[in-house]
Amino acid sequence: MSFQPPFSLVGNCALKVSLTIAALLVVTPGFAIDFGPDGMFSLTGFAKVETALSSNQCKDCARFPLEEKDRVWADEMVNGKEYKAMAQTTTLFQPWLGVKYNLGQGYTASALLSQRFRGGGGSVADSVKSMDRDMAFDTNIWYEKNIAISHEDYGRVAIGSMTSRGWAVADYPYGTNIGLSNEWASSGAGYGMLGNAVRVTTRPFDVMNGDLVLESTVDQGNTGFTKNKPLFVELYAQYHQGDLVIDAVLQNAKNGKPMAWGHGPFSGLTDISADDTLLSVGAEQSIVMAVARYQLTSQIELSGGVRANHWSGMRALQMSSGTEGRYNSMFNVAWDTNVDGVPNPGYAATSVDFSAGARYRTGPWTASVGLIYLGTATTSNPTERGQSNDATAVTVGLNFDYGQGIQLYGFAGMSHFGRIGLSPISMPGNNAFWGVDSRVSQDGNWFGAGVVYTF
Repeated sequence: MSFQPPFSLVGNCALKVSLTIAALLVVTPGFAIDFGPDGMFSLTGFAKVETALSSNQCKDCARFPLEEKDRVWADEMVNGKEYKAMAQTTTLFQPWLGVKYNLGQGYTASALLSQRFRGGGGSVADSVKSMDRDMAFDTNIWYEKNIAISHEDYGRVAIGSMTSRGWAVADYPYGTNIGLSNEWASSGAGYGMLGNAVRVTTRPFDVMNGDLVLESTVDQGNTGFTKNKPLFVELYAQYHQGDLVIDAVLQNAKNGKPMAWGHGPFSGLTDISADDTLLSVGAEQSIVMAVARYQLTSQIELSGGVRANHWSGMRALQMSSGTEGRYNSMFNVAWDTNVDGVPNPGYAATSVDFSAGARYRTGPWTASVGLIYLGTATTSNPTERGQSNDATAVTVGLNFDYGQGIQLYGFAGMSHFGRIGLSPISMPGNNAFWGVDSRVSQDGNWFGAGVVYTF
């Protein structure tokens, strides 16, 4: 379908962004708020409003829109629904409340509290009214709710809720800088939210005329699961030499919810620990990711990344605890088959994803171009669950730094699926990211604008 948006929708988008920009241009200049004895407390954060017009959108076209992608009944579509260009406004707000206290002899104690709030709807007002925590599964997991102790010569230890490096680094700076933060960070076999973690970070080491920082993170998830015990392990390294920065992540997770949503929380195989005895087999998934950025000149920055995903698969089981007819979280299931007496078995799968981008800065202006490719998957599943599909998206963007913590931006992009059918295995939903349902259309495109205020 070609992209020919109605002029009324274009006008509405422009009006929403114009009103938002006008409001933010009169706010107090952006700065971190320090308070308390010796400024030991700090409040920072950002607020963002974005509106976009996208092609090939359909509201309520899936018969069961709230069901997880891997459940076979979630494949059903509603006949006769119209696909057209639609506008949507999104709001984000995330504050960080931090505290630091100098313990002496090089030691510093700190704590951090942060949560993200998201709104989405047909207008800015509706978005603000519908703001909710940016969680799809477990709203008890915070973005940051941790305490830490650090030493300038030894490193840092943190305990509590925090984001994984697999999501946070992919989200910012890599995905955000090229207009693909959701597509790159929220896809794949990783987890993004940790609620019961311990993180150890080294001091920078001098390696080959550069700085190397190493880090390990462990999370036990929902400790109510004693048979299928959850365990999340992440190893992270960053090497910085001159104009080159390389980030590498190895993440392995056992007995978390099987998913292809790199932003998702790590907890247990289901939301209810009483299911533990009913689950005869566990699940495991992992990612290996390397991303890099290089300042080619004072104006040009290049970036790119590669990520390998692996899922063990998870069979479909009907749970007898809790709500009647409730199923577990399954992955890559061969529905209506039986293997060695196991009905609806789950199969292992592997895939590889890529990203690339460039930015050009001149004065307050920054232009960007980005590319992401979510690859087909290798699996022994005899039925089609998206493993034969791939997805490509290209974006262009233009950012203006107004100053006082305010940045204005515009963007446009297009996406393409390799085939009509279920979306690639590394996508969390059949219409994720672009609103284009791969079961109906292979192509989509969009444009929009937004404003971000950072304090």
